[in-house]
Amino acid sequence: MALITRIKNAWNAFLHQDIAKEYWSDSDDYSYSYRPDRLLLLNGSDKSIVTSIYNRIAVDASSLDIRHVKLNSEGRYEKTIKSPLNETLTGMANIDQTGRALMADAVYSLLDEGCIAIVPIITDVNPEENNSIDIYNLRVGKIVEWRRDKVRIQVYNELTGQRDYLMMSKTKVAIIENPFYSVMNETNSTLQRLKKKLSLLDVVDEKAASKKLDIIIQMPYTIKSEYQNKQAKRRVKDIEKQLSDSQWGIAYTDGTEHITQLNRPVENNLLAQVEYLTNMLYAQLGITAEVMNGTANESVMNNYYNRTIEPIVSAIVEGMRAKFLTDTARSQGHSIMYFRDPFKLLTLSSIAEVSDVFKRNEIMSSNEFRGILALAPSASSGSDELVNPNINPTNPSEPVSSVPEESGDPETDAFNEMLDQLENEIDELLNSTGGE
Repeated sequence: MALITRIKNAWNAFLHQDIAKEYWSDSDDYSYSYRPDRLLLLNGSDKSIVTSIYNRIAVDASSLDIRHVKLNSEGRYEKTIKSPLNETLTGMANIDQTGRALMADAVYSLLDEGCIAIVPIITDVNPEENNSIDIYNLRVGKIVEWRRDKVRIQVYNELTGQRDYLMMSKTKVAIIENPFYSVMNETNSTLQRLKKKLSLLDVVDEKAASKKLDIIIQMPYTIKSEYQNKQAKRRVKDIEKQLSDSQWGIAYTDGTEHITQLNRPVENNLLAQVEYLTNMLYAQLGITAEVMNGTANESVMNNYYNRTIEPIVSAIVEGMRAKFLTDTARSQGHSIMYFRDPFKLLTLSSIAEVSDVFKRNEIMSSNEFRGILALAPSASSGSDELVNPNINPTNPSEPVSSVPEESGDPETDAFNEMLDQLENEIDELLNSTGGE
């Protein structure tokens, strides 16, 4: 009965707003030769090396696990909550994207546009009228208009197959701003300057690779009269026809004519400027060339995750936590957190050493490490317990004797007997004096 009630009361952002008629078509359905919900990059980013930077950061950021969790009284992780929001973040975010694909889309859009909105499309009730809602569908949207308390968002509508517009309150959508906005999205930022230099470099390359010969032909006579001008043009056309008709592009000239070629490569510092701006951008983002080509060691990758990935993912998680969880839920310990697998960068030998240390210090059990290695859990006793395997467990039923064992050394045994006698004499003296 609860399921039927939830379905009847389900709220869809597109069905409960007046969308302009011009965004609808008479056709019942649409078909595309490409995926319509994919992001279209701005400012020609798809034609430069900037795309590889966006893609690297988006892939690494989406590899982190984001969950709806419960915290204890000290603010530490206690357990994962099985809720529709957690299913959206870890399972299917919408009909087209998984939770990981949604995160990659969010990061990619954030880096390119500077500010995005994560919109709850399908909820159990109208979020504009209720604070406590269950979210079943999320989409990444582009903010096209800012108002005092609302934003107009362009987001993909899976009901029509088009990108439609929604006007929603700022308190109901997660508005995320790029933490590297001044480096990547400002008008004269390092990334924008790099894009301009790359565009100029592409123009120079296209001119150098064109079919034009760029030559000057010096005629054996002066070209001042109209007749001489026509004769020179006729001579140029004759050479062009020879080159186009020849299989190998060969033409002949008169012995008194001189040809000067102009299409020699002109030296410029565009390439040096591109390399300088690229290195500057890497430094400001915390990225190195080793990170991009996959040869970075553990320390470099940790620095990259801490300086580049962590600020971006934290901004997204904090935005969703502030808008998708009510004050009551947060006071009860509900939160949204991201988790990173610390063993991804370790080699097999390093994992073996870490596993021994973690088990000896009773931090992780044997079966937890077997799960990391993709091995089935062991059914042996103690595999799920936090015990030190290097210490033999004591049997509490056996009494522990307080009498010291004999060492086998006569001098040591005599010394121990003398201590015992001294202790007995002290006890008798205290008993005779009433313990004073």
